[in-house]
Amino acid sequence: MKSNLSSLSLTSLRVLLLGFLASMVAALSSAEDERGKQLYVNCLACHGADGSGNKLLNAPAIAGLSEKYVSAQIMKFKAGHRGGDPRDAAGMQMRPMMALLTSDADVAAVSKYVASLESKPIAATITDGDPEKGKALYMTCQACHGADGKGNDMLNSPSLLNQHDWYLVSQLHKFKDGIRGANPEDITGSQMRPMAMILADEQAVKDVVAYVQSLSQ
Repeated sequence: MKSNLSSLSLTSLRVLLLGFLASMVAALSSAEDERGKQLYVNCLACHGADGSGNKLLNAPAIAGLSEKYVSAQIMKFKAGHRGGDPRDAAGMQMRPMMALLTSDADVAAVSKYVASLESKPIAATITDGDPEKGKALYMTCQACHGADGKGNDMLNSPSLLNQHDWYLVSQLHKFKDGIRGANPEDITGSQMRPMAMILADEQAVKDVVAYVQSLSQ
């Protein structure tokens, strides 16, 4: 009888402990979510409440980008591996904002919040790109970004879907010109430079971006 009671007591204790741990995890997650939302207030002016970006402020869409990718880019800006080239005026705008994230926990919280935002379709602004020609050029890109453009966290490759075409064009030029991805500490960024160099001219850049835009439709 005592043995049965002891077994019941142990089982009850385990259930209570599991319930307590689950509630603690939920509380911590909720606190992190709220912290991320609070920190994102500093991003609103440029990226918008919904994370859709603003061309006038050179701010890309960030909604729905993976938590890992957002965190990695924030750390690059903080370290000067991105946005450190004086030719990168738009990138340099980001660096002071990074100083507001004072800990790894802050970076993790705001990255999680950005990843939670819903990614929405964005209207094209570049009309002279040829998506059919771009499709052939994209064959080089799909090894990392995927045939569907959804990216691959294991390869540190972001999703290209629902991103502004003007931003994609600008970043390809920055990779080509060594403004982005040239810092020796930017290992993942340096992977993009030879890929961007394959695009021979401005028309090729527009063509591949036009194809990428078609993947979001």
